[in-house]
Amino acid sequence: MNVGIVGLGLIGGSMAKAYKKAGARVSGFDSNKVIEDFAKMSGAIDDELDETHFSSCRLIILAVTPPEAMAWLKENAGKIGADTIVVDCCGTKRMICEEGFAIAKASGFTFVGGHPMAGKQVGGFKNSRADLFAGATMALVPDKCDDPQMMSELKALFEMAGFSKIVITTAEEHDEIIAFTSQMTHLAANAFIKSQTALQAGGAVSAGSFRDFTRVANLDEDMWTELFFENRDNLINELAQFIAELQRYEKTLEEGDRDTMKELLSEGARQKSEVEKRCG
Repeated sequence: MNVGIVGLGLIGGSMAKAYKKAGARVSGFDSNKVIEDFAKMSGAIDDELDETHFSSCRLIILAVTPPEAMAWLKENAGKIGADTIVVDCCGTKRMICEEGFAIAKASGFTFVGGHPMAGKQVGGFKNSRADLFAGATMALVPDKCDDPQMMSELKALFEMAGFSKIVITTAEEHDEIIAFTSQMTHLAANAFIKSQTALQAGGAVSAGSFRDFTRVANLDEDMWTELFFENRDNLINELAQFIAELQRYEKTLEEGDRDTMKELLSEGARQKSEVEKRCG
């Protein structure tokens, strides 16, 4: 099987290595030719992905930013074969899926929105690895869910890269959930670390809970600004709920109300238990 990868950063590079390890022939493209050449020399890709390879690829993965993914689709749509499935890896789905579905329908190929639920604190091809997706979840957003054969093939294609769970969802549902599970955690950690106490305390603040909570505070400001603004309606809603909860704790502390504080903490503990129960 032939696989094409557009973008050879952490996600694209790991996809390339995973599919190569699984026995696929992998063609890759990166706007940075040094990275592309290095990927070829290291054996992560077999050759450069260009328009001569598009039709022979059963799967093309767009592991670039949403604007770059849309630009690539617009530029290359007419060169993609009818048997090729194009899947993006962008962190939000509504914008890219709306555009991707329309372009694919007009050009006669299949586009599926995708979001690999895996990553690392550090990016780039040098940090990519073949087992990054081992045991991870791949969220997929097809235009329609009425083709069992296509659903089965998508599942097999991403299990080949190491994913153990394939979730089929809608762009709207994906973006609503990701605002809470990913974007809020990154934003909250980034805001939390700005406390002057962190600087004053130095190494004394390196307790496990501090390290766990602030692990994702070091953000790529360009990428995350783009993601936050693409999903700002859902993110604003989550922020409003979070701020309201924090204000309840603040008010309780100001009033010295220990009983209410205990109840607030108990509410959070019960919610955490319920979430874990539902997640299995």
